[in-house]
Amino acid sequence: MSSLIKRIIYGMILTILTANFAFAAETVVIKGSTTVLPITQAVLEAYMKANKEVQISLSGGGSGEGIKALLDKTCDIANSSREIKKEEISLAQSRGIKPLAHVVAFDALTPIVHPKNKVKSLSIDQLSQIYQGKITNWKEVGGDDLKIIVISRDSSSGTFESWDHFVMKKNKVTPRAQMLASSGAVVTAIAKNRYAISYVGMGYLNKSVKALEVDGVKASAETALSKEYPLSRELYMYTDDEPQGETAKFIAFLKGPEGQKIVQKEGFVPLKLSPKGKK
Repeated sequence: MSSLIKRIIYGMILTILTANFAFAAETVVIKGSTTVLPITQAVLEAYMKANKEVQISLSGGGSGEGIKALLDKTCDIANSSREIKKEEISLAQSRGIKPLAHVVAFDALTPIVHPKNKVKSLSIDQLSQIYQGKITNWKEVGGDDLKIIVISRDSSSGTFESWDHFVMKKNKVTPRAQMLASSGAVVTAIAKNRYAISYVGMGYLNKSVKALEVDGVKASAETALSKEYPLSRELYMYTDDEPQGETAKFIAFLKGPEGQKIVQKEGFVPLKLSPKGKK
């Protein structure tokens, strides 16, 4: 056998082995909501400990960006804190994509202020008027004589879309509002500003900010799951039709007992609660 033929055979064998390795090391790409991000990151870490050969890429950018990536076929899972829109479904269908929703957790969209703010509860109407720029001083809603600084998520955010649905009801947010790109940035801004108000998913609540009741109801796992809390919502992962391979296994892990314990540990609401609210 000539050396040339040997090199050709060796090259073919190497190509086959490389292809088999690439196939074995399946990569799952996840993009989207910054609200769903901490859940996904924590579950991903647990999942990859037991599945070391799997490669999972995770990034935020907002629910709109995640769904756009799904429609562009640049991700396997789109994280979203809102339902997919009719126009997005139409665009998906035109591209041969069948968006399938997987509810992975529940959430309570929560107004937050600085811990020194005296206000404890606001109605949905008061929140709407604040965000429209019609209520501009905290004394108008029972607080100190301080100007209200309005902070909002940016328009590509599912959390912004949820706020629009529950609170604004298509009324425009004041142009004076500061628009921030992530829930983490919102918490940091509120913690530093005694005048400010904003909103986040309940998994982002910590001692640096104060959660407000809405219509006299406190956000909790129980009130979110029962929908007693008026700003309760589902958190989603979207796939193109029924997921396959590692994508299916990862979503099943997240919705299973171990994944749902992580959901609760991250401050969000698991799909089911025990009678005492403990998994």
